[in-house]
Amino acid sequence: MFDKLMQAQQKAGEVKQRLDAVTVTGTAENGKITVTANGNKVVQSVVIDDAFFKEADKEQLEELLVTAINKAMEQADNVSQSEMAAITKDMFGGLGGLF
Repeated sequence: MFDKLMQAQQKAGEVKQRLDAVTVTGTAENGKITVTANGNKVVQSVVIDDAFFKEADKEQLEELLVTAINKAMEQADNVSQSEMAAITKDMFGGLGGLF
């Protein structure tokens, strides 16, 4: 049992490392705002189109940034869930579909 726990911790660490290397993006306003994050939900960059930045008001920018960030976080969640499902299946796949 202890060995399985240690193996699970090791696999979780491996997943975290893989997710650090995964890049996800969220966009708003047809790509005028782009947020890039990794699979562990760490925002790496925010890019705002110069022309759009000059014409947009503060409230509009704030709303669109939230939209782009949420989209990136949703993608990170999806990637993370897929990775964890694969690990769980590898570790517990022989338990009759309980996991």
